[in-house]
Amino acid sequence: MSKNQPADEQGTMTRHQVAGDLPDNLRSADAVQPWPVLILITVIGVAMSLFQLYSAGIQTFGLFYQRSIHLGFVLVLAFLIFPVFGPRRRRGLLGWLVDGAFLVGAFMTGFYLTWNLDAIINRAGFWSPMDITMGIVATLTVLEASRRAVGLGMTIIGIVAIAYALAGPRGALPTLGEWMPGVLSHRGANMDRLIGQLYLGQEGIFGLPLGVAATYVFMFVLFGAFLEVTGAGKFFIDLAFAATGRRPGGPAKAAVVASAGMGSISGSAIANVVTTGAFTIPLMKRLGYKAKQAGGIEAAASTGGQITPPLMGAGAFLISEYTNIPYVEIVAVSIFPAILYLGTVYLFVHIVAMKAGMKGMSASELPQLRAVFASGWQFIVPLFVLIGLLMAAYSPMRVGFWAIVSVVAVAGLRTLATMVFIDPWRGQPLTLDRLWEAAVLGLTKLIEALALGARNAVSVSIACAVAGIIVGVVGLTGLGLKFSSMMVALSGGNLVLALLLVLLASLILGMGLPVTAAYIVLIVLVGPALSTEFGIPLLIAHLVVFWYSQDSNVTPPVALAGFAASAVAGSKPMETSLQAWKFAKGLYLIPMFMVFNPEIILGGPLPVLIWTGAIAILALVTFAAAIEGYLFTWLDPVSRLVVIPATVAIFWPAFAVELVGAAVLAAVVALNWWKGRGEGAAPQQRRAG
Repeated sequence: MSKNQPADEQGTMTRHQVAGDLPDNLRSADAVQPWPVLILITVIGVAMSLFQLYSAGIQTFGLFYQRSIHLGFVLVLAFLIFPVFGPRRRRGLLGWLVDGAFLVGAFMTGFYLTWNLDAIINRAGFWSPMDITMGIVATLTVLEASRRAVGLGMTIIGIVAIAYALAGPRGALPTLGEWMPGVLSHRGANMDRLIGQLYLGQEGIFGLPLGVAATYVFMFVLFGAFLEVTGAGKFFIDLAFAATGRRPGGPAKAAVVASAGMGSISGSAIANVVTTGAFTIPLMKRLGYKAKQAGGIEAAASTGGQITPPLMGAGAFLISEYTNIPYVEIVAVSIFPAILYLGTVYLFVHIVAMKAGMKGMSASELPQLRAVFASGWQFIVPLFVLIGLLMAAYSPMRVGFWAIVSVVAVAGLRTLATMVFIDPWRGQPLTLDRLWEAAVLGLTKLIEALALGARNAVSVSIACAVAGIIVGVVGLTGLGLKFSSMMVALSGGNLVLALLLVLLASLILGMGLPVTAAYIVLIVLVGPALSTEFGIPLLIAHLVVFWYSQDSNVTPPVALAGFAASAVAGSKPMETSLQAWKFAKGLYLIPMFMVFNPEIILGGPLPVLIWTGAIAILALVTFAAAIEGYLFTWLDPVSRLVVIPATVAIFWPAFAVELVGAAVLAAVVALNWWKGRGEGAAPQQRRAG
């Protein structure tokens, strides 16, 4: 739809006219918004982004100032964007009355602490009635914003956490405490103590999760918005197609590469699916992939973007904050595991293409690599700026600021150079009118990117605020230690069983929580047990929980990225999710490999690192081949069965067992290669399963 298209007969504005391309929930919400509201959303979004840029690159703010102002902006945007009765219904008088009350609550929630911070600190522990009242308003406002922007599941978990904190003989809900099992019982908290924890302290709403969202995450979300608005997204997608499109299953391989690149910045597997998938899924279907396969590949690849540096959704920042390990080290150790995962998805794509006898796209259907670079080489500069500043040990918040500045600079300089040096040769002389038009267009793009970045950050910031409520309750009641004790008891001290319990818990949490929130809740609950009881190094424990927190994107019955991909592919959601689950097998195997082979993360002697990396690649390749029944040619049933125990041996923390497993897998690969070479001609055509 054109950006110049007029408003419709009801006076609403299209989603592109205000804030560029948006996720589905924002897109549907915009469809019923009147002009004044959309303009107000844009103004507030631009103001929020400018505040974040100012605090990141010019003048830093204290902890409570930064987080409370950020939350105030986010809550106001949430209640403007998402009407009380749903995104597809107009508010009406009743709706405006309700939303007006919540907008006042949102404003007061964010800015009450800013206005009264010194007085609140001076009376710490002896809260005034107004402090408690504002804390109750803030908690209710955050939960309602969560219901609208994140989903009912997260809101219910937050309400349950609050009820649990108040249950107990000394709590505000003593009767509820009588229903608690012995291991979960606690003395209970009164309202003053709970509000002091959730709103007036550093361990609740304004705790670490919101702190990370209000600083590092927002800057990189805004960076992604600037890349999108300036056309960098299209450049990277075209680059992936130009590099891989001619190979068998080319669009599917391009989907893996492009989704990894964009997903590492976008911070959302679902958003990645609906953007890159809009290009890749139809092309995959045209080449011969089934609709469910095309959707599954895109969902698995987009999930890989969430574990791919530099952003890793919001995981790299959170892990750094929780472990006190520098961000650049988290990114460095995450590169090889991310390559293993994406390489596994890429291999699945290749095997499916070879089984079905697919061909690549013709040169006429693909962008030329030279032309792609010529049109968008400037977008590589911000990535070098980002990597260089990270290596120079700048804070991630400052890195995001300068990365955004570099995007604006290279886009502006490229446009100016084209107008001054290239357009005159094309018969378009430089005039004041053309300069004015370019300046207006540049300002429009700048406003669009600022507004889009703020809107894209709403859901993750609100999810982090609710996660802060949950974390605050865990700290107040001691639930984390109790949960860890339960996990140790249920697993009987068996590490593999404990990891399976973590995987199950992450899947259940993922049904109601976004990935970032699921990670935060899970690491608070099971992290202590993994580190202290089972001896897993702290960094590996966090990486394992973070990787497992991604499984709700691709694991039925609730596979959010799989469902989004099925909508684009026109396939059945559950069938698509099963395909995504199959292609994303590395998501389950690689974390376990980290646990039993910690050298892959923590480092060690060079021969050990080479050996560990080699057997990891070998295990993943043969495991993918065994699932599909094909590598260089068709795998016989015996070889497929042998792969399973040999893969288990690779994971065994004993060199002799690893050596035997690697030898068996290498023999399977060599035998299959020999058979494939002996067949000579193209393999027998069979439909991919």
